[in-house]
Formats: sequence, structure tokens, C-alpha cells
Amino acid sequence: MSYKAITYEIKNEIAIVTMNRPEARNALDVTMREEIADVTLKIRDDESLKAMILTGAGGAFCGGGDLKALTEKRQTAVSGRKRIQDLHIWLPMLVNLEIPVIAAVDGAAYGGGFNLALVADFILASPRARFCSVFGRIGLVPDVGGFYLLPRIVGLQRAKDLMFTARSFGPEEAKDMGIVYEIHGEDVLMERAIEFAGRFRHASRQAIGLTKNVLNQSLTLDEGAVGQLEAYAQSVAFTTDYCGEAINNFLEKRPLEFDWDKMAKAAKIED
Repeated sequence: MSYKAITYEIKNEIAIVTMNRPEARNALDVTMREEIADVTLKIRDDESLKAMILTGAGGAFCGGGDLKALTEKRQTAVSGRKRIQDLHIWLPMLVNLEIPVIAAVDGAAYGGGFNLALVADFILASPRARFCSVFGRIGLVPDVGGFYLLPRIVGLQRAKDLMFTARSFGPEEAKDMGIVYEIHGEDVLMERAIEFAGRFRHASRQAIGLTKNVLNQSLTLDEGAVGQLEAYAQSVAFTTDYCGEAINNFLEKRPLEFDWDKMAKAAKIED
């Protein structure tokens, strides 16, 4: 499938997806939604990939839904419901990708674009990033998974604040709330995201995937159920070649392939 509204490239085992409608602040139209769904399936099925980066072209991450397109085409309650239901066919697949997902946010992440960023395991933002659950300004409710994602990150009261007020906020406040992981200058944001994602090339894809799978279910299950998932995940992880080699290296006092602290110190990117 050739893409019109996004670009897709693989760089050193990292999948890079760029929303590419800069003239519309990368608004989510039908074509973009279909293409994100398609590329998510490709990424899920490519076991050579170690991480994914999601970003936007032209100084914006994603301005949300394409309101112009929605208003030009008359929408009934039935068709509107189906449009949102269609989102929730591919959105869970993106949430549950068993590799780290990094969102590189420069400029606006508004409405559905804000919630799309929340899908990521880590959000790296530039100083000019702006976030907003803008729906309330035009009498709508959050979509693109916002009801599920936001309260799990910031808590219920803070989610009500951001959704009820529909106020915008910058990367520093977003970092304080636990939404943004790191802030980097716009000139080095993608370089930083690629370096950050690249560290996971040295990790066990199976261990990361199993850990993410259990974590994503842990908030909706009781301790006993999570314990059973933990037992299953650990039994699988222990049998992998990666684990066997890493344990041998540890016992024989050889350097481990995956050492986050060492890799972080080695990263030399000036913001």
C-alpha cells in the first residue's frame, strides 16, 4: 500500500511514521486514519522492529480531527458512531504494540491528536509543543481513546480539569503531569527520538513486549489475575535465547548488551 497522508520508513530497526498533511496541521482525515491502521498492522507483524516513532510534519504533531471534511459530508448519529467505532478497531492495536512507541511532538497536539500522542509509551516534546483536549470548546466529547488513556496517565481529577476546561498547556506542565517524558529543542527532537528509540535495539523484544502486555492489563485486573499474567510472562521470557545469553554474560562478568544508564551517558546530543 502506498501512502498519501503519512510517510513510513524503517531506520536501524526503528519504524518511523510521520503524519504528513502539514497544510492541515496533520489533521486526521479518513485517508490518514486508514493509513495509520494499515501501517500499525505492518509494524505489529514485523518482528525485526525494536521500536516505533510517531511524529508529524511541518511544525505540528496533529491538530485533531479534520472538521472541514466532517462538516462537508453530512453526518448522522449512526454514521458518526461508526466513525468512532472504526477508530477503535486499530487504536487498541497501536496501544498494545509489543515494542516501545515514542511520540515526537513538535507544535500542536490538539483534540484527537493529543489523544493519539497519549498512545505512546514515551512522549518527547519540543519547547513549542502545545497540548489540548479541545473538544469541549466546540461542544464535543473526547475521542481517539482519550477517556481511556488520559486518566490512566494523570489521574481522574486532572483528566477532568483538562477535558472540562479544554485549556491548552505547554511541555513543562505536561512533563509535571507525567504526560511528557523529556523536552528537547525542535532542531534536535527527531535526532533525540531516534537515539532514544535506538537504545531498545539492545533490549529483548520479547521481554519488552511481555512487560508492556501485562502492564496494559494491570489497571483493570485484580492482583491474582495480574499474578497469573506475571507467571506466564516470566516463564516465557526465561526460555528465550536473549535471556540465556544475558544470564551467561552476567555470571561470567561480561558486559550486558542492554545497559540503559551506560547508553544514556554515551548519548551526546546538545539541545
